Amino acid sequence: MSENKQIVKHAGYVSIGTAISRVFGFLRDMLVAYLFGAGMVADAFYAAFRIPNLIRRMLGEGSFSVAFIPVFSEYLHTKQKSETQKLINVVFTALLLITTVITILGVFFAPQLVKFIAWGFTSDPEKLQLTIDLTRLMFPFLIFICLAGLLLALLNTLQAFFIPAIAPANLSFAEIIYVLAIAPLLTPENQIKGLAVSVIFGGLGHFLMQYPSLKKLGWHLKFDFNLNHPGLKKIFLLMIPSIIGISVDQINTFVDTVCASFLGNGSITALYYSNRLMQLPLAIFGLALATVSLPLMSKAVAHKNINDMKETLNLSVRFSVILLIPAAAGLIVLGLPIIKVLFQRGKFDDIASILTNQALICYAFGLPAYAISKIFANTFFSFQDTKTPVKVAFLVMIIHVVLCVYLMKVIGVGGLALATSICAYINFIILAYKIRKKIGNLGIIKIMKSLSKALAASVVMGIICYLIMLINISYFILLPISIVFGIFIFILTAKLLKSEEIEQLLKAFFNRIKKRSN
Repeated sequence: MSENKQIVKHAGYVSIGTAISRVFGFLRDMLVAYLFGAGMVADAFYAAFRIPNLIRRMLGEGSFSVAFIPVFSEYLHTKQKSETQKLINVVFTALLLITTVITILGVFFAPQLVKFIAWGFTSDPEKLQLTIDLTRLMFPFLIFICLAGLLLALLNTLQAFFIPAIAPANLSFAEIIYVLAIAPLLTPENQIKGLAVSVIFGGLGHFLMQYPSLKKLGWHLKFDFNLNHPGLKKIFLLMIPSIIGISVDQINTFVDTVCASFLGNGSITALYYSNRLMQLPLAIFGLALATVSLPLMSKAVAHKNINDMKETLNLSVRFSVILLIPAAAGLIVLGLPIIKVLFQRGKFDDIASILTNQALICYAFGLPAYAISKIFANTFFSFQDTKTPVKVAFLVMIIHVVLCVYLMKVIGVGGLALATSICAYINFIILAYKIRKKIGNLGIIKIMKSLSKALAASVVMGIICYLIMLINISYFILLPISIVFGIFIFILTAKLLKSEEIEQLLKAFFNRIKKRSN
């Protein structure tokens, strides 16, 4: 199968699974927003959730995946199955032990963790104590979600992409069932604590949904306490700089949270919901391409085929550009109507919508850069080089802190999102420069052609969407019309501009329909 077809096919599976998962995620967010609004209780929940989520990024699908996938790929393609199975077993055992110990420590040191990650809450004892209680309740989520991250890395390397992409929906299922069926039976003060407990069940479901797929492919998880295994040592050595890199990323999130905690009630929640909206196209398109690119590039590097690796990199960047620039334009133009339709009900009022939209516009500006940064970082990870992206991340972190402090004073919560976007562009530009020095020509001319066509088609689409939304009809009617018509206009304009990527995507789409009809 050609590189084009492989990337489109696998990314398509990830996109479909992710889209389904995200739809349920938005349904969950709508219900949670209705029940808890954007005030003190919601701020406490999302601040508490960030603590185990921060560690998850290091030991789950974050630094662990980028260290594990290249090593597992090397074992898979160069060693016997028994040796590869042993690697899986020792990694599973080590990960379970580490996350269990961290969970116990996290429950015990929850007060210190909360005070560290949300300084602004210290002036409100009730809010602070609620955040501590919620942190303790949610910490066991870490164990299940990190083991789910192991299964995700295994399945992606084995080129099974759909189930790992849809499995995160289990967190949404758990919270939706809770909000609809259990929360009404509880007193108001216990409802948010019940939501925290439902998060644990969501993490467990995430793990259990993926395991049958692993067994179907002929692999399993068993305890193996040989913690001196050379493969395990190699993974941990690769993880050290990667953990530092993820830590830098989380420090950026931490800075956002700290700054937002000084901006008043609703700011943390506005950042959360705006980030969730930005993450939808990012996950469906950008991270889908990044997810597929890492195992494909790792396989090419394992076989010492640098040309295939460069082709995968170039294609991934071009598809990211043609998909995420129009997505960013759509969020900027249609952000407020989307927020009102999805969230503005119950305790989530008009002020909360405006605040969330301010952050969303600024996040959307950086949407293409987030995905391309991840793809360029994956290029280094495929070479088992986890140090270079970390060095770049440290530089960008310093810039991010300075921008957050300054822009927060200028435009409030939107400034925090804008700082993140600006830093995403700085990050990918530096990574692109360094990877070009490492492997040579990246096909920049082809990328720039794709970029210019995506920008032109997105401008036309954005103008049309804006004009449609000026019609004096309910957002509930106009918004879906605007989105569907906007997508049609973008595709039509891109085809007129002879976009190679759009042609490939349409060809793959119609071939899939033809196969299903036959």
